[in-house]
Amino acid sequence: YSTDLEVHRNWLAITHNLPLSQWYYEATSEWTLDYPPFFAWFEYALSHIAKYFDPQMLVVENLNYSSRATIFFQRLSVIFTDTLFIYAVHECCKCVNGKRAAKDILEKPTFILAVLLLWNFGLLIVDRILSNHYIHFQYNGFLFGLMLLSVARLCQKRYLEGALLFAVLLHFKHIYMYVAPAYGIYLLRSYCFTANNADGSLKWRSFSFLHVTLLGLIVCLVSALSLGPFLVLGQLPQVISRLFPFKRGLCHAYWAPNFWALYNAMDKALTILGLKCNFLDGTKIPKASMTGGLVQEFQHTVLPSVTPLATLICTFIAILPSVFCLWFKPQGPRGFLQCLVLCALSSFMFGWHVHEKAILLAILPLSLLSIQRAKDAGIYLILATTGHFSLFPLLFTPPELPIKILLMLLFTVYSFSSLKSLFRREKPLLNWLETIYLIQLVPLEIFCEIIFPLTPWKWHFPFVPLLLTSVYCALGITYAWLKLYVSVLTERISVRQKAE
Repeated sequence: YSTDLEVHRNWLAITHNLPLSQWYYEATSEWTLDYPPFFAWFEYALSHIAKYFDPQMLVVENLNYSSRATIFFQRLSVIFTDTLFIYAVHECCKCVNGKRAAKDILEKPTFILAVLLLWNFGLLIVDRILSNHYIHFQYNGFLFGLMLLSVARLCQKRYLEGALLFAVLLHFKHIYMYVAPAYGIYLLRSYCFTANNADGSLKWRSFSFLHVTLLGLIVCLVSALSLGPFLVLGQLPQVISRLFPFKRGLCHAYWAPNFWALYNAMDKALTILGLKCNFLDGTKIPKASMTGGLVQEFQHTVLPSVTPLATLICTFIAILPSVFCLWFKPQGPRGFLQCLVLCALSSFMFGWHVHEKAILLAILPLSLLSIQRAKDAGIYLILATTGHFSLFPLLFTPPELPIKILLMLLFTVYSFSSLKSLFRREKPLLNWLETIYLIQLVPLEIFCEIIFPLTPWKWHFPFVPLLLTSVYCALGITYAWLKLYVSVLTERISVRQKAE
């Protein structure tokens, strides 16, 4: 089990024993409650089942308590709630366009999509075997299930149900705020305005006040249920301070492969060059400030230091074009999915204290696009391969090495072979340069896992494998983000879509 066993044991104890007014103030453990209220109520509900397994796990002072019954209950709760993810995948498969029908079930788009989602390598290791090959207790399958179910409902034109599910999801885990612009604009464009002109532009007279009112009521009621009690108690600022801890620093303990990984690497390279050329004073430079694997604030040495406000502005600018495309060039559910993926990727690229596993927020919905067009399938293969590879440092013990390599090989080989078979009549999914880039992940892994630990560099530069992995994967993820953006920006509205 990983650290999160204790995190969620503590949250079970807090919500079970303490009154609501103390949930977001309790700090006996360092793992304080920092998820939105719906997740706290979720833990409260689980705690009433947990007491039948081992009441001692519900004692707040029992720090790092991990009886066999506690571990069994936590694992069982993750497995049970994953059924929502399975149901959500089933609903997403219903939305698949049936044009590419195949006699062999293994070549059907619905089957391929089901495998890409249910056996997603990233979700498998993050939610099930992260750290010492046991389950990681973050209920990612349950939360991604809510997201995919809301996506399925919007694709089925069940707009109010989709809006309700996403509003509930936001109050379970606030990381999904990253994709909220895609939901908001799509619902406004497709539900609040009920018709388009012949050229595909918006028919302003089709605005429905009733539909806006219904959407507003859903958002307000869900927010009132979640935040209302804390607003009445005057604790809303305290809740928000727990949800957005900006003192954790620009990057997570393991660098997410995004723009800031490239930025940090450039600063590190310039620092080394500055020391070699005597432009910098070595005594004034903090040792391994960015590469020590710590969750903390740090200052860049050569390049300007980055503030939370700067990351917010960068993220907003990066998201804006995709939102404009969703409004001015409506493409139906596919346009919504493209915008959702771009919002997730843009936030991953430029967000503050981004976790590596946040890349799944883009990979999973991109799976739905990958079975529709060869162009999207190529982007998916680049993003999924590099994004999943970037999760390797999270599994760092020797017994996990063959597990993660074999699992990723299985998933990657299947992804390439199934999508290649699906689009066999079209041009190759990847060009020669993209293929070479992905192949280079193999020698990179050999160097990081086998060669580097045998060298004396291991003791003097322990951060090198993590730095190389993050920077190399950041290049691929940045490329996939730019390629998807070019595809969306240059895409024309089809005649059928204009008619709709």
